[in-house]
Amino acid sequence: MSVHRRIYARPLLAAIASVAALTGLAAAAPAAATAGNSAAALDDTYYRDALGRTGAALKSSLHTIVSDQTKLSYSQVWDALKATDEDPSDPSSVILLYTGRSQSKNDNGGNVGDWNREHVWAKSHGGFGTATGPGTDIHHLRPTDVQVNSVRGNKDFDNGGSAVAGAPGNYTDGDSFEPRDAVKGDVARMILYMAVRYEGDDAFADLEPNDSVGNGSAPYIGRLSVLKQWNQEDPPDSFEKNRNQVIFDRFQHNRNPFIDHPEWVEAIW
Repeated sequence: MSVHRRIYARPLLAAIASVAALTGLAAAAPAAATAGNSAAALDDTYYRDALGRTGAALKSSLHTIVSDQTKLSYSQVWDALKATDEDPSDPSSVILLYTGRSQSKNDNGGNVGDWNREHVWAKSHGGFGTATGPGTDIHHLRPTDVQVNSVRGNKDFDNGGSAVAGAPGNYTDGDSFEPRDAVKGDVARMILYMAVRYEGDDAFADLEPNDSVGNGSAPYIGRLSVLKQWNQEDPPDSFEKNRNQVIFDRFQHNRNPFIDHPEWVEAIW
């Protein structure tokens, strides 16, 4: 994510609000102002019981917080992704995770050229399939190109490999997949959300990251050291933050804490 965009976003929003007020269009400004104060508001309410904790205590508190959610069916995921991953420049399209391509919301399915529902925490890692719960949790379900989804398969995440056809910036080898730079942090935070949310106390496997690849059907995904690096190198951008908010407001009513507090990754792992 561009450093300049992070530095200058707030002054730009202030300038827009000022112009709006002068032209009688100030009704659009409160959303920007609310977004600027959201972190503090969430700490006072949603994350109140997690503040000041580290390690296992922080992980346990976040598990309790994010487990309070509305669950979707697998068919409901289609419509949810059309909202969570909507192209900000084209409301009729979604942005595909690995390719970054903007594609019509209606081009979803299983045919070549379509987009489908990618489980970023591969569903075979823990055997949850598409069951309501981890199999339908839209914090880690994203629209992806059908063919690229197939290439990724159930591979762990790591650096290196050969270029993925049709998906510039993505690489893969026999046991791992490396996403494009713009979503490396997104992938890391989705994986670590799953590890906090699903702890084995709700009839599903205890999902955990490890520092290996080739985990197969075990309820693990790696490589943790690389995921931590990606979290630092690619901090949450406006698209990822908006996605988290849409999930919270309209669908599951829970949040990915590592989007709101990326520093909690190091505090836990």
